Amino acid sequence: MALLETRHDAAQQAAKYLAFQLAGEEYGFPVLAVQEIIQWTDVTRVPRLPAFIQGVINLRGKVVPVLNLRRRFDLPEQAETPRTCIVVLQLQQEHGRLLCGVVVDAVTEVVDIATDRIEKTPEFGAQLDTAFIAGIGQIGARVLILLDVERILDRHDWSAVEQAAGAAKEKGAES
Repeated sequence: MALLETRHDAAQQAAKYLAFQLAGEEYGFPVLAVQEIIQWTDVTRVPRLPAFIQGVINLRGKVVPVLNLRRRFDLPEQAETPRTCIVVLQLQQEHGRLLCGVVVDAVTEVVDIATDRIEKTPEFGAQLDTAFIAGIGQIGARVLILLDVERILDRHDWSAVEQAAGAAKEKGAES
């Protein structure tokens, strides 16, 4: 009987995700990775970086690189709206923690998803890289694509993000 109760308890455990919209679809970041959500602000472009790095912002004296997920995921561009915001994530990288902003169309809510309602990422064939998808969460009839914040970019891409932050710091020191 205790084994059955343990299984039931595990199925009832839930993880919290910040749900957001991007190009008409719903995605989720683990709440524990989210430092804060800020209103859209102009982003300073840093030359010679990949297009998915929108640029950098100054967040209370700290230079924070900003990623454009629409560009990263090859989704159509869209002008900023009053609901556009930047989700600031805390990521663990080789050289320590990194703050990184991510542009999203709108943040909708924080949701609890029972662990038994999170499916593995479906197989789409060897040609498609889905390593950045942690799973698919089901909330009633809704489906959330749960993102692995550590895998949104690969190692080469993260070095470009760190380069963006470093270049912006140097530029600020010269001014």
